[in-house]
Amino acid sequence: MTEPGPSRKLTRAKLVLLGRDNCGKTALCVRFITKRFIGEYDHKKEVTYRCRKTVDKETIDLEILDTVNKECVGPAASSLESSIKWGDGFLIVYSVTDHSSFEAVSRLKRLIDHVKQTLVIVANKSDMENGRVVRTEEGQALAQDLRCSFFELSVAESLSSVEVAFEQLIREVRLEFQRHLLAMDKRSRMLQMRHVLKNKLTRSKTMQW
Repeated sequence: MTEPGPSRKLTRAKLVLLGRDNCGKTALCVRFITKRFIGEYDHKKEVTYRCRKTVDKETIDLEILDTVNKECVGPAASSLESSIKWGDGFLIVYSVTDHSSFEAVSRLKRLIDHVKQTLVIVANKSDMENGRVVRTEEGQALAQDLRCSFFELSVAESLSSVEVAFEQLIREVRLEFQRHLLAMDKRSRMLQMRHVLKNKLTRSKTMQW
């Protein structure tokens, strides 16, 4: 994330895609970056994509980490935690045709909460109604319970829905950045006030002598 500076604007951000295998994380990422849908991937290692996008008339440079499936326990947990510490914002993706990918969302959210707050939940494959096992209402209720933005979409059918989900995450990352700046400004003012008070006390003691 951009360090506080004269512009006071976020110019780059790191996003992380999390979720079980075969839920469409890579397709989602590639669709957002290239606008093309590619349905099949042989994805066995993490890949970081870079792109420049304009959201709300402001340009931002993005690094997007497309993770492989990582469990929240066992040896893979430390690698997952490293990815979370690296990122500024997160898309947790599940497939409406795979209930286990839906169940993984809460576990991933708990891990993220240890260090970060900014995330969006994406339910993919909404076009596959015949294979649906997770109802839209279940996803909405989970997102409300976890206090996250929620998008149900089909990466295959709707580029605009993919863009809306990513853009919402970028807005939330920007908002968190502004909160960070305000907190730093407040801390800086408090330190300055302490310094001024300390100097006044020192001068007062000197005059008494």
